[in-house]
Amino acid sequence: MFNFFYFFPFLQDLHPWHNTKSCLCMTWTSCVQAAEIDSCRKKGIWPESESFKDNGIGPIPTRWKGKCVDGIEFNATSSCNRKLIGARNFVKGVENDYHHQSARDQNGHGTHTASTAAGTEVNGANVFGFAKGKARGIASKARIAMYKACGSSSCAESDILAAIESAIKDGVDILSLSLGYDDAPFYENPVAIATFAAVKRNIFVASSAGNLGPYPFSVHNTAPWVTTVGAGSLDRDFPVEINLSNNKTFVGSSLYPGRISGKSYSLVYIENCSIMTIDRSKVERKIVVCNTSKIEALRNGILIQKAGGFGLIQLNLPTEGEGIRAMAYTLPSATLGYKEGIELLSYIKSNANPRAGFVRRKDTVIGKKVRAPIVASFSSRGPNVVVPEVLKPDLIAPGLNILAAWPGDISPTRLKMDPRRVKFNINSGTSMACPHIAGVAALVRAVHPDWSPAAIKSALMTTSTAFDNAQLPIIKHEDMELATPISIGAGHVNPESAIDPGLIYDTDTSDYINLLCSLNYTEKQMKLFTNESNPCSGFTGSPLDLNYPSLSVMFRPDSYVHVVKKTLTHVAVSKPEVYKVKIVNLNSEKVSLSIEPRKLIFNESLQKQSYVVKFESHYAFNSSRKIAEQMAFGSILWESEKHNVRSPFAVMWVQQNFNNSRLYK
Repeated sequence: MFNFFYFFPFLQDLHPWHNTKSCLCMTWTSCVQAAEIDSCRKKGIWPESESFKDNGIGPIPTRWKGKCVDGIEFNATSSCNRKLIGARNFVKGVENDYHHQSARDQNGHGTHTASTAAGTEVNGANVFGFAKGKARGIASKARIAMYKACGSSSCAESDILAAIESAIKDGVDILSLSLGYDDAPFYENPVAIATFAAVKRNIFVASSAGNLGPYPFSVHNTAPWVTTVGAGSLDRDFPVEINLSNNKTFVGSSLYPGRISGKSYSLVYIENCSIMTIDRSKVERKIVVCNTSKIEALRNGILIQKAGGFGLIQLNLPTEGEGIRAMAYTLPSATLGYKEGIELLSYIKSNANPRAGFVRRKDTVIGKKVRAPIVASFSSRGPNVVVPEVLKPDLIAPGLNILAAWPGDISPTRLKMDPRRVKFNINSGTSMACPHIAGVAALVRAVHPDWSPAAIKSALMTTSTAFDNAQLPIIKHEDMELATPISIGAGHVNPESAIDPGLIYDTDTSDYINLLCSLNYTEKQMKLFTNESNPCSGFTGSPLDLNYPSLSVMFRPDSYVHVVKKTLTHVAVSKPEVYKVKIVNLNSEKVSLSIEPRKLIFNESLQKQSYVVKFESHYAFNSSRKIAEQMAFGSILWESEKHNVRSPFAVMWVQQNFNNSRLYK
């Protein structure tokens, strides 16, 4: 389990709609160390941050029932205001040491994610002068309540349930959980159970997909009532040139704030950089090249500096590919992508006296020179282990190198040996992507207060883009190849379009109950989700019956056809509207699709129309190949004169005894 954070904007005072580009300026055009650098799981909030000031925010609405609670180093009266309207600590089930006796943030995660979602506007935000500009959360007029539910080593199920239950009772509108929970049937997953209760009360839930990419079947938070968010990159970089003595130049990235002279130094490669291998005799007045994990990179930099080394070049691992996390190094340094790292190692091995120097020509580069978004290599991937017929993740949002608020007593590296302090910091992870979606959902709900959580999710998904800022299909960092729906879901969130999607795929809790029945849950297991007696009596449906904004179809050797019915609801202002359907970007001859009808006519608002998709398989499972290698992808696109409503689909072939036993029993 990792990365727990609870965020609840209060929507009554939200502006009906903000200019999207300015609203997202803090995080959208914006970045290191990953959340994984710190092994502890202490969440919470730093209330003194300028991002949580209540300037321009009116009185707290009377319907709010939450509260701020005094704790160690946390005075409720002085810490909370009209912006931060709730702060409570629930860490009891695992431990209850000194640091966990209040809602105060002990590692930066909660402060960073909260300000990303709903931070107040702050001028001159930066980290060491990098990414300088005006910081503002996605829904900057929203209110925040923090529910701290994690200890320093883990998160107790009882604490998670208590925190979400309290949030529901307090009257939250949006729930953002940057967390992951081990894959399990929904009846064994406390997050799935608690968030179902939230959605029943019309609370929108966003949650991170997890940081276990790029491996398939690694996505977390796969319940269909939750919006599962993967991570992409931004059109911003912090370039540092690495100039070799053979006139070859590589470009890495770094947040080192000191002066870089450009002088050439000897290079030394240490295969396993650590406190055991970094010593003065090897590194003094040299640039050290390491390829250990990012968890160790910042610590290694400090060790190299103490041992008299001049600099550090941190190489990406093969699974990280070309996605570079900007790191707040304490000495001249740069992180280098995997392919250029291989070239650098070849240069070192083939030269008797390899040398290099660093040159920084510009602190921050923004715009089309930086291709974005690209799927972050760490972002967890589908298919969905728990219910393969529900495509996950749902979509991606900025999660690589995100600038947001930071506690005043924690170093930017989270290392105790680092004395530096900052007001803003750059972090990476799907934990950073999740609050982007929570913030956008808050804005959509402010415009459409009568929309269900499923309607908001549908609007976010069907209007997402599958193209980058060069109008090319989105790719992924680990191999720079095309991304598929198991890595980007519907695509990258497009806030401006989400406000007016044209059509939505709506569902309610009864549809989710039917899905659970299709998984053959027992009556005892169903009691965790509904008080209805025998809710599955006589039910004969399948998971494919869920009216989800995306499609996922699974063929076994004895199945060749799947028929799926979908229902669209007209929510556009313009009426009537005529939609025609296209099948786009089908990347395989293994499957064919037919759709009936090919045209839908909507004459009034909230009118519903249905269509049927027929998937026909022309392929059989190959036991010598992995399931993830035997998939087909594409999208169903409904077009009118004004709207494009796109639903991605994934098709996979599995063996007859594909193990669903723990999922369907």
